Amino acid sequence: MTELENFKFLSIALAIGLLIGLERGWRTRDLNEGMRVAGLRTYGMFSLLGGLSGILAQQADIYFIGVVFLGLTLILLLAYSKGVDTFKDFSITGTIASLITFTLGALTVFGHLTLAAASAVVLTSLLGFKPLLHGWVKKLEQHELHATLKLLLISVVILPILPDQNYGPWAAFNPYHIWWMVVMIAGISYLGYFAVKIVGNQHGPVLTGALGGLVSSTAVTLNLSKLSTQYPNMENVLAAGILTACATMFARTLLLTSVMNSTLFKALLPALLVMSIFTYFVAFLLWQSARGFRATEEITLENPFQLGMALKFGVFLVVIMLLSKLLKIYFGDIGTYILAATSGLADVDPITLSMSQMSNEGLDINVAAKAILIAVSVNSGIKGIFSWVIGGRALAFRIGGTLAGAVGAGLLIT
Repeated sequence: MTELENFKFLSIALAIGLLIGLERGWRTRDLNEGMRVAGLRTYGMFSLLGGLSGILAQQADIYFIGVVFLGLTLILLLAYSKGVDTFKDFSITGTIASLITFTLGALTVFGHLTLAAASAVVLTSLLGFKPLLHGWVKKLEQHELHATLKLLLISVVILPILPDQNYGPWAAFNPYHIWWMVVMIAGISYLGYFAVKIVGNQHGPVLTGALGGLVSSTAVTLNLSKLSTQYPNMENVLAAGILTACATMFARTLLLTSVMNSTLFKALLPALLVMSIFTYFVAFLLWQSARGFRATEEITLENPFQLGMALKFGVFLVVIMLLSKLLKIYFGDIGTYILAATSGLADVDPITLSMSQMSNEGLDINVAAKAILIAVSVNSGIKGIFSWVIGGRALAFRIGGTLAGAVGAGLLIT
């Protein structure tokens, strides 16, 4: 390694240390001189020390860098024990950040420039977002924490160990693919749940509907339909919220097919895009006619993730896929369409995922697309019925009429 290359690596190491030190120094900028343990210059030196140690280790012995790291650790621990009652900004976070800064400096001289730079940005972001992250932790409820851990369990622990091969009748059961679909649906619903929680009701039913549609457009429909009985003459804005959730459901179906089967996605894109845009447009017009509405009750959604519900969804998905194979064999395309209509009474996701998977395995793309559109149409009709039974005729006229128009327009161009 030439001297010029060493200068380049050490310059990058110094820049990394100064970046991290900038955040550390800014946080303690109001403290008097002598009341800060490490700031801009010190973190720059930590990283520079790591870079110099790396250069010496390459020329002498690789263990040299470990010796320097242990020495720095002892110095920091000694400083922590001596200054914990003196320095207001001293914390174990600063100590760990110092050691990471040293390590990133060493990484640069070993050629891992991108990794070191990216890690420095991530570390600086974590340090800088402390108030925000702590605020989230304080607002996090116990069942939401458990939901997060369970979601990580099924995605990070269980999914990788499942066998990726077909079992059962007609080789319709692939444990890895089935569980991957469960993880995908759970992840989308999880993100939607927390988006609704962060936004809350302060921005009105329309934005809540857009985010709630990622979790369950049916849940949004039921909640807002109930509110229509408490807020008479506010059907426009409530209908806007429901329609926004329904339009998001159309978009969500497209998202699932784009992940599962790009060919099926292209087949569904014109119809579902028209349905989504049409519904969003009407929702926007209704919202414009009644801005300023604020509900006094929160839009209630289910737990962000329940392991039992995930298992039930997985079983339901397996049943749908087996029935799809069976009905296809004995009744042809008509059997697939009947199953799609029946599935649409409850949920669109299972038939969307099963058709996406089956079309990858040989099912005609046109048949799969028609089955999904049937399920979407039936599900939209069910939402119109819910809004009528729960919210009344005025709300149902807006919901049912719009969804009928959207579905009709979408089907016309298929």
